Amino acid sequence: MARTQIPLLYIVIPCYNEEKVLPVTAPLFLGKLRELIAAGMIRQESKVLFVNDGSRDSTWQLIRGFSREDTHFAGISLSRNRGHQNALLAGLMEARDKCDITISIDCDGQDDLNAMNAMVEEYLQGAEVVYGVRSKRETDTFFKRTTAEGFYRLLKWMGAEVVFNHADYRLVSARVLREFSDFKEVNIYLRGMFPLVGFKSTSVYYERHERMAGESHYPLRKMLALAFDGITSLSVKPIRMITGLGIGISFVAFLLILYALISYFRGDVVSGWASSLIATCFLGGIQLISLGVIGEYVGKIYMETKRRPRFIIAERTEDAGQD
Repeated sequence: MARTQIPLLYIVIPCYNEEKVLPVTAPLFLGKLRELIAAGMIRQESKVLFVNDGSRDSTWQLIRGFSREDTHFAGISLSRNRGHQNALLAGLMEARDKCDITISIDCDGQDDLNAMNAMVEEYLQGAEVVYGVRSKRETDTFFKRTTAEGFYRLLKWMGAEVVFNHADYRLVSARVLREFSDFKEVNIYLRGMFPLVGFKSTSVYYERHERMAGESHYPLRKMLALAFDGITSLSVKPIRMITGLGIGISFVAFLLILYALISYFRGDVVSGWASSLIATCFLGGIQLISLGVIGEYVGKIYMETKRRPRFIIAERTEDAGQD
């Protein structure tokens, strides 16, 4: 069902050590916000909400400066660095009761801002969640493109509900955010969690550009950590695979035991260290890998039982403006 009421939008942007890129992209975000307001697609009170994720540079000072120059800018600062996913969650929860819709986007300027028009249009047509999906990955290196696409296929094979080639560029309604607030996991992977909420969803497609300034804060190490968190947070299939592997190896071992007993009673026994060494190393490696995967799940359970806050907001720009 199409909506007739003009929504209030918050554009939520996590920032970590982005003093080089913010002066370039902040005016672009403001320009897009004003364009949507002028087109009558969103309300005048809409804002750009920056989330400072414990930056060590002048990122927070820049955000405070933007908010003093234009009321369409706002910001919150976390008490320490909590990582991209927690910073994004903090922004979404901050905006939840202040707006009708949010659009989350990275601050590096790589995601096409014009896709926001299509996202808002889809919301007005009745969608509660609109995923921004990359139409192609020509700007990525061959290694990054191959590993990223392989990761999405792996997640799907593991049974996780993810949107292929979607990162964290998405529109989410306040209604969905209110329901999402009941998801209390400490180990979060937002792009795999929002599909679990349900409601009507759709996708818009766009091309991603090169980073406008500064350096990426997601090196291979962090990308692999995020990928592993995504798999272990959304699926228990690795545990089941370990069980299946154990059953398979046990069956092979049983056959080898039968073969050894038959050879022994036939007197056809040849002692050799090579076969024993190979079998020991193979089984030892499998056991260590299995213990590592199981340990990862146990560790996540340990962190979940502590019920620690996923983020703490230390400061808001409206509070600073009152000083």
